[in-house]
Amino acid sequence: MKKSSTSNSNINKTSTRNGSSNGSNNNKSAVLSMKSENKKLAKEIKSLVLWKSPLKTLKYASLEVFFLIKTNVDRLLHQRALLLAIICLLSTVLVLIYTPGQHQHVIDVFKSKGFFMCYWLGLGILSSVGLGTGLHTFILYLGPHIASVTLAAYECSSLNFPEPPYPNEILCPEDNGNAGHIVPSLWSIMAKVRFEAFLWGAGTALGELPPYFMAKAARLSGNTTEEPENLQELEKLQKRKQKGEKLNLFDKGKLMMEDIVERVGFFGILLCASIPNPLFDLAGITCGHFLVPFWKFFGATLIGKAVIKMHIQKIFVIISFNENLVDKFIQLLAFIPFIGVRLQTPFKAFFEGQKQRLHRNTQNLSSASKGNLLASVFEYFVFAMICYFVISIINTFAQSCCKRMRKQHGSASSDVGSAKKLS
Repeated sequence: MKKSSTSNSNINKTSTRNGSSNGSNNNKSAVLSMKSENKKLAKEIKSLVLWKSPLKTLKYASLEVFFLIKTNVDRLLHQRALLLAIICLLSTVLVLIYTPGQHQHVIDVFKSKGFFMCYWLGLGILSSVGLGTGLHTFILYLGPHIASVTLAAYECSSLNFPEPPYPNEILCPEDNGNAGHIVPSLWSIMAKVRFEAFLWGAGTALGELPPYFMAKAARLSGNTTEEPENLQELEKLQKRKQKGEKLNLFDKGKLMMEDIVERVGFFGILLCASIPNPLFDLAGITCGHFLVPFWKFFGATLIGKAVIKMHIQKIFVIISFNENLVDKFIQLLAFIPFIGVRLQTPFKAFFEGQKQRLHRNTQNLSSASKGNLLASVFEYFVFAMICYFVISIINTFAQSCCKRMRKQHGSASSDVGSAKKLS
């Protein structure tokens, strides 16, 4: 009897060992299969670009656009009070615009200034909103505008440009003796472009709000699957750091950004927003995840981007396009071997053409504008940047649609599997 009982216990022990080993093997195989599926999904998403599979990319991008429109329309229809307020506001504006009266003078001012404000605000939003690669509107629009005002101030010895056509076109004021002629200073040029520069900076601050709201909504809902990818990436980087793995400089910068914002608070956000910082999206995501109050985040971002950072950028552009520095730059081009002398010609022609435009010199303007290589190159550069921005938006929409559909398919299959187990 003792031998039979001991043999039975041994059999039970071996069976439990075999069961546990089989369970661990199953878990390992499941983890490996999950990793392989994630790699396949990542590979499929990365392949969704216009230059690899154009038709498939356009299909997914159009589906994502329709999905976003439908989702936002449904949200708006559920908020009837907000929808009614928007309809009433639009109706009131239309009635005021088309009703004759003395208020039309005020409406004309709003039309001219309103377009100006929306233009620079919109350019600022496009620069930071996170659509595709982002459109570098400071390099393409605001920087050249500040440079044009700086060159015109030194050429005209005045900042009293006739309005109109300023700011659409910069012309020197008509010469009435020495009246209004000044030696332009750094501060006077900064004051001339302060309004549009502030609007652009405020637009960049508004463009940082979507990541903040997305992370905050995911945290309040308690659904970790809806968290932004950048936040999930930060959690993975923290685990890698705790394990002692080596991180590259970019990953260390991400963790440092999160640490500054989390520990220092308002002044940490202000510091990160006051310098050129491609990682500032992480600040918004971190603030949303840790439920930082809206005005604390947006106030620090607005002050940093629209006031501090904007003044730094303005000073840099104005100093760079100082009349003396421009002349020295053209002279230094001659020292570049082989192509230096050839480069001087288009630069001289460009700046000469700019000066002639300021004085309404139409005869010389037509001759200077012909064959202006530098102006043509910049126009093609702007066009190429805008095209690349549009292409990156299409790729981003297609990849997000593919990722969303795969997640829905995975959740549906897991629900079916759990239902089978229960049955």
